[in-house]
Amino acid sequence: MDTSKYVYLDYAATTPMDPRVIEEVNKHFRESYGNSSSLHSIGQKAAQILVKSRQTVASLINVKRDEVFFTSSGTEADNLAIFGVAFKNKSRGNHIITSTIEHHAVENTCKQLEKRGFKVTFLPVDKSGLINLKELEDKITDKTILISIMFANNEIGTIEPIKEIGKIAKNHDVIFHTDAVQAFGKIPIDVDEMNIDLLSATAHKLYGPKGVGMLYIRNKGIREGWGKCIEPIMYGGSHERDMRPSTVNIPGIAGFAKAVEIAKEAMPKEIERETKLRDKIIHTVLNNIEDSYLNGHASQRLPNNVNLGFRFIEGESIVLDLDGEGIATSTGSACSSKSLDPSHVLLAIGLRPEEAHGSLRATVGRFTTEDDVDYFLEKLPPIIERLRKMSPLKRGVDYMFDKNNHHN
Repeated sequence: MDTSKYVYLDYAATTPMDPRVIEEVNKHFRESYGNSSSLHSIGQKAAQILVKSRQTVASLINVKRDEVFFTSSGTEADNLAIFGVAFKNKSRGNHIITSTIEHHAVENTCKQLEKRGFKVTFLPVDKSGLINLKELEDKITDKTILISIMFANNEIGTIEPIKEIGKIAKNHDVIFHTDAVQAFGKIPIDVDEMNIDLLSATAHKLYGPKGVGMLYIRNKGIREGWGKCIEPIMYGGSHERDMRPSTVNIPGIAGFAKAVEIAKEAMPKEIERETKLRDKIIHTVLNNIEDSYLNGHASQRLPNNVNLGFRFIEGESIVLDLDGEGIATSTGSACSSKSLDPSHVLLAIGLRPEEAHGSLRATVGRFTTEDDVDYFLEKLPPIIERLRKMSPLKRGVDYMFDKNNHHN
């Protein structure tokens, strides 16, 4: 491995912190060490930073400052949204609708609710990863209290029809939550236009620090108009307006806000730039490597996401060989990459287990250059070729092909 060159193509798993964010976080580690709940001047300085940061984060999705609640992660935000709505509304109904391709933070939370007597409908998706809107509406009953559908899939990059889902939920008086961890800061989101009631996000997917997330909770209809239809899932102090106890992480939140500020300004150009890099990878691989295919929607996908399948070989081997060449990629979700089971997302879009095992996710980002992409495209084909020569699956296919030709 040439240690002088390392190409990072795993931005969907986590992003490196932007140097400007690091500077902001370090500044507040040094200067803003007060507890934002304290009455003295140092505590009040921290409280002012919290207010300013909340406003910055809120501005990205066109919401009010007091509709943003900071958490420790996107996973915590998902748990708060789903458990919080379920427990508060159990007298109203016990039915939740989600999809078969959700992140484990949503999927496993819903499965926990099933053990507690709730009924969960896991909507199937088509081969591109899209839910069927008619099927969604047909599954709503008078017991349905929550629809939770992710904004964009973390593995295959498919963007769901969020605005249409929000409209259906609103028409049926059902609360709509979306896990927007992958989309937040990458593509435009307007929660009013999209009728989103609850939205989860996290800082480390947009060049901010780990350990900081947020949950947007619509004021009108969720916390007020519907009798405060969400309740806390942790208890302690009165931080975050009684919604989420724990001393507030001021340096992390300030870093989150700085990351949002940068993303908001950079978004239009970055979407264009990353889309070009994404499409270059997709077109080059599909045109030059046989038995390769794209997973996810061809165009309705995140600008930075590439998920490719390669028949007859395993994705884990590709990842390890690419790492040996100084290139970081993944086989799918970083939260389950050490599991030997095939991706539930890839199975849900119709891939066979052996096909799901042969997939590779490469995600570009702010610091990816065209040279990085060219280097990846140079190193990938010989790795695929070498692994296929070693593959018993490929040898078996070649044998059957030769045998059939011989008989003919």
